[in-house]
Amino acid sequence: MQKTLITLGIAILIIGLLWPVISKLGLGRLPGDIVIRREGFTGYFPITTSIIVSIVVSVVIWWFRR
Repeated sequence: MQKTLITLGIAILIIGLLWPVISKLGLGRLPGDIVIRREGFTGYFPITTSIIVSIVVSVVIWWFRR
């Protein structure tokens, strides 16, 4: 459990440090990401971004377990 929490903390730290670079990639504005804007409400459903992030994380985990 300790190794998992340390790894998760390091991953969050790395993502936080790389956030300016990650935000320039266009994640969150891909075709398939749904944005609903109405008066007093904004709903955001990042479907395509979620799929891409899931695939990348799955490949990285698979690579480390190999």
